Amino acid sequence: MKLLEGKVALVTGGSRGIGAAIVRRFAEQGADVAFTYRSSAEQANALADELEQHGVKAKAFQSDASSFSAAEELVKSVLAEFGKVDILVNNAGITRDTLLLRMTEEQWDDVMLNNLKSIFNLTKHLMRTMMRTGGSIINMSSIVGMTGNAGQANYAASKAGIIGFTKSVAKEMGTRNIRCNAIAPGFIETDMTDALDEKVQEAYLSNIPMKRFGKAEEVADVCVFLGSDLSAYLSGQVISVCGALNT
Repeated sequence: MKLLEGKVALVTGGSRGIGAAIVRRFAEQGADVAFTYRSSAEQANALADELEQHGVKAKAFQSDASSFSAAEELVKSVLAEFGKVDILVNNAGITRDTLLLRMTEEQWDDVMLNNLKSIFNLTKHLMRTMMRTGGSIINMSSIVGMTGNAGQANYAASKAGIIGFTKSVAKEMGTRNIRCNAIAPGFIETDMTDALDEKVQEAYLSNIPMKRFGKAEEVADVCVFLGSDLSAYLSGQVISVCGALNT
């Protein structure tokens, strides 16, 4: 039996990068998958078609996780289409990197809205359903939220907030059989990181004890574990996927 067989997952920001790796792994492990995208419908629908080759149901939903009302409509649509949600992966997020001295209010607010409020939105709207059925909530933080990083005060603050939110939800909802955990990726190879200057990449690499960057699939594998019954007694935790960069 596959690890996620019979489960339904909702993944925000699931059409590219780490999100796409997560939905692929979930489908491989037998989960029906709903995932969101912001703009590229063609890419998202192609991914949904690909997932269904694993014999599961998959559907892409265009939605803005940072909008409270849009998140509510998304949850209603997913529940109408799939009947339930066993696993919620709050993966959507952005960066607006610059030194604090130069950071605008808009750059701060954009990151907080997209990275932190989005997690509140989806968790809030799914809570009552999960209270009846139980489930696993997986929030995508970052090692930057644990260590800080120059030029990323907004991003680090949002990702640190995710950790506090995760631990609070775990304590509030444990009696309802709802688990809530966070993943804190380090330097993971994605389209976003590929765009970084080669010298910047070399500087990051020199600090990673395992001497390589992580793969999106390696983050997705941890999501499979946290979404499955293998982690049935694990809640309120932060798992770093970083090659020992943060220990």
